[in-house]
Amino acid sequence: MVVNVKKWGLDGDLFLYIYAVWAENVESVFSAFLSVQDNYLNERQTDVNSDPDIVFPQSERCTELFETLGCEGEIRLALQHLSDWAAPRPVEKTLMTLVDQAYVQPQPLGLVLIIGAWNYPWAVTLQPLVGAIAAGNAAIIKPSEVSSHSARAMEELLPLYLDTDLYPVVTGGVSETQELLRQRWDHVFYTGSSSVGRLVMEAAAAHLTPVTLELGGKSPCYIHSDCNIREDHVGKFVNCGQTCISPDYVLCEPSVQSRLLEEVRECIKEFYTENPKGFEDYGRIINQRHFRRIMGLMEGSTVALGGDCDEADCYIGPTVLKDVSADSKVMKEEIFGPVLPIISVSGVDQAIQFISDREKPLVIYVFTEDKKIIQRMIADTSSGALLANDCLVHFTVSTLPFGGVGHSGMGCYKGKHTFDQLSHLRSCLIKSSSLESVNSLRYPPHTQRKINWLRLLLLKQIDLKKLRRFTMITALMGLTAFIVQVTGVHRQTDLDTSEGQVFRAVAKPPQPAAI
Repeated sequence: MVVNVKKWGLDGDLFLYIYAVWAENVESVFSAFLSVQDNYLNERQTDVNSDPDIVFPQSERCTELFETLGCEGEIRLALQHLSDWAAPRPVEKTLMTLVDQAYVQPQPLGLVLIIGAWNYPWAVTLQPLVGAIAAGNAAIIKPSEVSSHSARAMEELLPLYLDTDLYPVVTGGVSETQELLRQRWDHVFYTGSSSVGRLVMEAAAAHLTPVTLELGGKSPCYIHSDCNIREDHVGKFVNCGQTCISPDYVLCEPSVQSRLLEEVRECIKEFYTENPKGFEDYGRIINQRHFRRIMGLMEGSTVALGGDCDEADCYIGPTVLKDVSADSKVMKEEIFGPVLPIISVSGVDQAIQFISDREKPLVIYVFTEDKKIIQRMIADTSSGALLANDCLVHFTVSTLPFGGVGHSGMGCYKGKHTFDQLSHLRSCLIKSSSLESVNSLRYPPHTQRKINWLRLLLLKQIDLKKLRRFTMITALMGLTAFIVQVTGVHRQTDLDTSEGQVFRAVAKPPQPAAI
């Protein structure tokens, strides 16, 4: 598909058109999105499974679990909360602006370029698109050419449900992506490697375009001697290790290594059977180029488990390397495959030092029952996220921002965080003319008396939430006091009435008996 991206520009009429489409039709767009998912799962799954580029060539359930389920969750979340996300957001005020309106108003940025990745071609492309639509933007979707079948399916499917003028799909390879990056955008959202991320950022800088870079890196996993280690390798072998947040390597004490190897051995049998190659839920490497790259990284290391491979089938079995040193070839770059190196450390101090000496990772995993160790990892390291005693699942929590820091990326998304990332959070202050005498304190001549008053009025912050809570509590207390007072009056009246009736009954003279 050829799209003339130059026609978009920064036209004010286009901005208003995008905003109007968002305000009136966003619910129908999201309903169409849900239809895309349903039709994709029900009608196109056979085609997807037959393509050699798909990481799970036999398993429909894995595609639903790791690709489309998260997209559906993002759509439903946006439909449920969009009115709240898009509403003006009141902010704290000073005494100087107490009677004024001060709020943040989210507004669409305009035109967003979304460049997807090949390892989860639907999830990491459509989830940002959900946020772009929710925020009122137009978006051009550029799926990865490496996952060619998914790119073709996306090119065929999305135009059936989404306006092709607002949400076109552009396919192609490196030259097409370079041409897209030469254009001017209001935001660029890229998911992929750090090396390409630098090129994306360099191209965006020519137009001062903000970027969201969802990159990767070598995410460490520290296993303390007191923990259950089963969850670690489960996360490593998902999607055949081709997950940006999978544990890249393990740090543990030498005494833990033997126990870890035994646990991995048992879990491979339990999860992937004695023959992972023939098991439908165990994937393949995306292509032979990446297969050879991963096999090359293992050179010079000792294979403790697995190591079996088949280049023609792009298959690498679950593999664990033991006694790996920091200078090993496998530690020079992100592995992005089903290979798990184990590096021995003396304890948590050396583990923290090892992590801190390297680029900031996308996530740090720590397995321990000691809460103090978890808090030390949080305090003494830096990463996009930290997850204790599990793997990967923080990506499923839409209220947590997902993104990197430093070498592992910038910006974040998921749920409301995507909406905010792809919105301009516009500051709005609507002044009231009723307190011009207060405003006059700012005007010349500037006297010490005026400065003293301004110091009080400008530096004293008013927390509107606390003020509302205080007002509500005060009102409730007043209402309660009123009810108690009214109830007491009624009770006293009833008591006085009862006492009067008793007095009259006692004082009443006896009646003569009837004859």
